[in-house]
Amino acid sequence: MNATNPPRGRDAARARLEKDMAERKATAMKRRKMWTGIGAGTTAVVVIGGSVWIYKVATYKPPVKTTATCAWQDVPAKPGQPSSTKDVGKPPTEVPKVGTRTMTVRTNFGDIPIALDLSKAPCTDASMSFLASKAFWDGTKCHRMFPGMLQCGDPLAKGKGYRPTDGRGGPSYVYGPENLPVNLSPAYPAGTVAMANNGQDPISNGSQFFFIYDTVNLASNYTVFGKVDSAGLSVLKKATAAGDDKAFEPQPGGGHPKKDVNIQTITVN
Repeated sequence: MNATNPPRGRDAARARLEKDMAERKATAMKRRKMWTGIGAGTTAVVVIGGSVWIYKVATYKPPVKTTATCAWQDVPAKPGQPSSTKDVGKPPTEVPKVGTRTMTVRTNFGDIPIALDLSKAPCTDASMSFLASKAFWDGTKCHRMFPGMLQCGDPLAKGKGYRPTDGRGGPSYVYGPENLPVNLSPAYPAGTVAMANNGQDPISNGSQFFFIYDTVNLASNYTVFGKVDSAGLSVLKKATAAGDDKAFEPQPGGGHPKKDVNIQTITVN
């Protein structure tokens, strides 16, 4: 036997080993390419037990939630005191939080359109839309102002003259703050529309709101829910040009408008 020439059986074994190693290498390369494709966002097709499974891994994105959940809390009755609420029910708990709307306040001085962005204050915008659909503010008047600010929204502020109770009314529910202008300067620039609250309990948003028609210095405690354009600002400045009667000086400041600012209707498209 020639030592330099291996037996034929050994040649066959080596050939089988080389073929097996080549097949394993090719399989490993295919597997690496498949998982690389999945990581890059491509579609991978895998056969398991005779069934075809299709995976789309890297490009999957969870659906965007388009609604917000709002907590409407009942206003507790005050024994021995007349009710200051107007009960028209409550808005839905689940409300939209995408899109825009226009809230139009029709006054004796002209229309004031308010742009609403539902992504910023969805519960407030839903509440305002709901109350508008119930004609909640029709025939009321704005009950307080000071230079740069006009407050409206009390459903019981009606008729000639002003009563001590004007400014205490609202719906039968309250809710918490949204979209507070924290770390903004100024917090409430001209054109801002925000919710009034009782100044003590943050969960006291109801139906009263205020317009800022000139920059004022207020704490960042009030939910901003809309914006008035230049045409609306002109109407506000005309409505407040006569000033206020100083009835609330020194605290909380300001007074009733000297010329009644009457709300005829409020609608939301």
